[in-house]
Amino acid sequence: MKKSDFFFDMPQELIAQTPIEPRDHSRLLHLNPATGQIEHRHFYDIIDYLEPGDTLVVNTSRVIPARLYGVKEDTQGAMEFLLLDQKEKDIWEVMVKPGKRAKVGTRFSFGEGLLHAQVLEVVEGGNRLVKMEYEGESIYPILEKIGSMPLPPYITEKLKDKERYQTVYSKQLGSAAAPTAGLHFTTQLMDKIRAKGVNIVNVILHVGLGTFRPVKVDEITEHHMHSEHYHLPKETADVINETKRQGHRVIAVGTTSCRTLESVATKFNGEIREDDDDTSIFIYPGYQFKVLDGLITNFHLPESTLIMLVSAFAGYENIMKTYEIAVKERYRFFSFGDSMLIL
Repeated sequence: MKKSDFFFDMPQELIAQTPIEPRDHSRLLHLNPATGQIEHRHFYDIIDYLEPGDTLVVNTSRVIPARLYGVKEDTQGAMEFLLLDQKEKDIWEVMVKPGKRAKVGTRFSFGEGLLHAQVLEVVEGGNRLVKMEYEGESIYPILEKIGSMPLPPYITEKLKDKERYQTVYSKQLGSAAAPTAGLHFTTQLMDKIRAKGVNIVNVILHVGLGTFRPVKVDEITEHHMHSEHYHLPKETADVINETKRQGHRVIAVGTTSCRTLESVATKFNGEIREDDDDTSIFIYPGYQFKVLDGLITNFHLPESTLIMLVSAFAGYENIMKTYEIAVKERYRFFSFGDSMLIL
């Protein structure tokens, strides 16, 4: 298939700039992939579609406040860092602006001296490897204090509350972007879902900024996915396997949970086991799903790997028709947008 097969016309004003309050009052579009039938609800209605014995799989990765504003130590010139990947304890790959100020050996200061950084080398794509210097055992408390959320480039409004770009169940710092399908859940809604007899289990997939990387090749099979680290705990594997044994459904909250489950199942010939590894799985129409029965997801960019994934799950024609309806019905798109349940 061609990249252009996944294009749809989406007005800019449908890109959600701020999150809905409360979280679970966003709209919910339900698509039945077997019939193509669509219903328009609110996210808090999702409980109506879940049955006792079903299992929801959530990604508990937490977003690092990875955008840092500081100065070049010798000239006090302004500098912006975006932390991309922790290579070693205090060695990070970062995206820098402006790049001409970040020559090898240059030092920078952030948070009025709470954090210092020295450029070690220039790497592929113009990014830098830098060594971080700070007081204390870990950089993360400092990032929580002085860092800003690395919101996607299509969000131009300032985020008033950092926690609104975290899921209510986020635990392990490591993502450069939020697993946004989970942003709609409140703790109260999750309690109601559990009370109905639905299992909620955890995986971790640390979302990389490659998730925003556009597909640049015309033939989608030539696109190479970025690699991301995941962990699937034994308790989660046990619950999923029991759910399948009893004939109930496994529903992924978000494409990151989906990619984790399908990566493990692909690695172990259809089995779900405890696992800790990297994945660069690329799911597009023609892929045979091994675990998933349902998917909760937001509305994605035209020609993105994410719309290709949901097209693989729900059927290409179903998704393109549904997206046309979502635009017509003025659903809010992307990270802070509305939700879609494919079940």
